[in-house]
Amino acid sequence: MKTYLFVLLMFPIVLFSQEKPDTIKTWNYGGLVSLNFTQISLSNWAAGGQSSTAGVGILNVFANYKEGNRLWENSLYMGYGMIKEKDNKAIKSDDRFELNSKYGIKKTETLYYSALFNFKTQFAPGYKYPNTTDAISQFLAPAYLTLSVGVDYKPNKAWSFFVSPLTGKMTIVSDDVLSAQGAFGVDPGKKVRMEVGALVKIEVKTDIMKNVSLDSKVDMFSSYVNNPENIDINWDFLLNMKINEFLSANLMTNLIYDDDIKIPIDKNNDGVIEKRGPRVQFKELFGLGLNYKF
Repeated sequence: MKTYLFVLLMFPIVLFSQEKPDTIKTWNYGGLVSLNFTQISLSNWAAGGQSSTAGVGILNVFANYKEGNRLWENSLYMGYGMIKEKDNKAIKSDDRFELNSKYGIKKTETLYYSALFNFKTQFAPGYKYPNTTDAISQFLAPAYLTLSVGVDYKPNKAWSFFVSPLTGKMTIVSDDVLSAQGAFGVDPGKKVRMEVGALVKIEVKTDIMKNVSLDSKVDMFSSYVNNPENIDINWDFLLNMKINEFLSANLMTNLIYDDDIKIPIDKNNDGVIEKRGPRVQFKELFGLGLNYKF
């Protein structure tokens, strides 16, 4: 399993990196490194509350290659955060790893025939706090691998509309315990779930005003076999507001709907799980801290 995964991750890099040495000037690099911190200190505070500290680190970089009618776009996002309240143990507040690669051959000035690769997972175990014994997620549990071929409409430098009628999506649950539970849509005891369907991916990356940049993308996947009417959605939103050369504020959100991920439902809020079912997952993070954009 690990060998197959390594081969799949390296495939797009090996396939598209065979370029001549003198084409280095056709590369365009950039990205964002950010460290955000929050701290609350309370002493004899009559209104109540708890002292806490939190921190989130983000690395969001890209490397794009363009020469003639060829366009190869790559991006890497890594984020990890912790929060600690008073004397409690520090717990995870953010954990994400995502790698994207898209290779296109120009058909017209705004249309490309393209192939897309996407891999996403997390770094560390996740828990349903305050339970810190039984992990509900792990590294490569889950992990998602997507391969697509289709057309990419790029009306300008800011927007991209990718449509694929042929997409393979692999859900990986490498942890034995989570696999036995049938977590994240895999069959109990299995570690891989394969799906074939259609994918629509919309991306926008632009400066909306001076010192304010927007980076947003939404993926919509429909399986041809399993309930095609139930569309899986993953929407990422990042707004970076630069204060000066090294200080900035960041607003990040992540919305997920996956029909195969069954969320525990406690209708009466009495601690008893009545059933499990798909739900909209949403995460929001606002931070102020050190920032370097290049």
